[in-house]
Amino acid sequence: MAWMGTSSWAHADQWYTGSLVSPSGTTRAGVLNVEPYYSYNQPLGSFDSRGGTRPAAHPMQRTFSNSTLWKYGILPDFSVQVHTIVNYGWKHDSGHSHGPKTGDVPVDLIYRLVRPDPKRYIPAFNLFVGMIFPTGDYKKLGDAQDGIGSGAYVFRFAITEQSTYTLPGNHELRLRVWNWFRRAVTSATLVDTTTYGTAHGFRGRGQPGMSGETGFSLEYAVSQKWVLAMDLARDWSNGSRVHGHDASGAYVKKISSAGTDWQIAPAFEYNWNSRWGIIAGSAFYFAGHNKSIQVSPQFAINAMF
Repeated sequence: MAWMGTSSWAHADQWYTGSLVSPSGTTRAGVLNVEPYYSYNQPLGSFDSRGGTRPAAHPMQRTFSNSTLWKYGILPDFSVQVHTIVNYGWKHDSGHSHGPKTGDVPVDLIYRLVRPDPKRYIPAFNLFVGMIFPTGDYKKLGDAQDGIGSGAYVFRFAITEQSTYTLPGNHELRLRVWNWFRRAVTSATLVDTTTYGTAHGFRGRGQPGMSGETGFSLEYAVSQKWVLAMDLARDWSNGSRVHGHDASGAYVKKISSAGTDWQIAPAFEYNWNSRWGIIAGSAFYFAGHNKSIQVSPQFAINAMF
């Protein structure tokens, strides 16, 4: 998620687009930041409960996604952002989405708690508080591929840090550290085929488990326009809860397995100026428990208006 920061580069501002995974902070008051991401997810296997790897089952689940960040600066230290997601999923000879599907929509308020002072080595600290609104399809699915939502309102918050350092040769290094937390505050009504793994005839309720992400990113300025970026992050999630009756009338109550994964996301950025840039790279999931192993090539365009 990008934010155009400023730092010295031969008496000029350093231009950034932002790394692939890290959340950014506030944007300047009166400025609209738009950043569409395009990604392809290819499964390679899965991690079992002990962290061992298994080959991917066939047919493999593939998805193509557009994830667009819309952020507007209301005050110098206060911004609001909306995140829209559109997915298309398919399995060879085993179903596909009935057209692109719109996912749940996160809306966040961002407040900058501490303004940065590089000369005194004081980083910027930001607080994110928001809600994920259940706008995506999740029940009465004609095909499991159509499911992209949770059906529940999910509260989320994060603390982020950002600091910039000047290295020998007048190269800038930007560091970001973040910690996300998410918890569902409502449950979802489940009917027939749903994203919770239920089948036709099921009636009941479900709720996603708590989840979060912790990570850091580094962005090294090769020049004012070219930047090398890298994210390292750990994701975790508790199992979702489902209870109700299946088509035969039998009572069902289950909690799915909790999972974790580690991802690394190298990328490069090119910035035409302080308001326009592009980033391209890929996320790789290299360790975890009860999660899929994926590679996710992606690119994004960052624009300020």
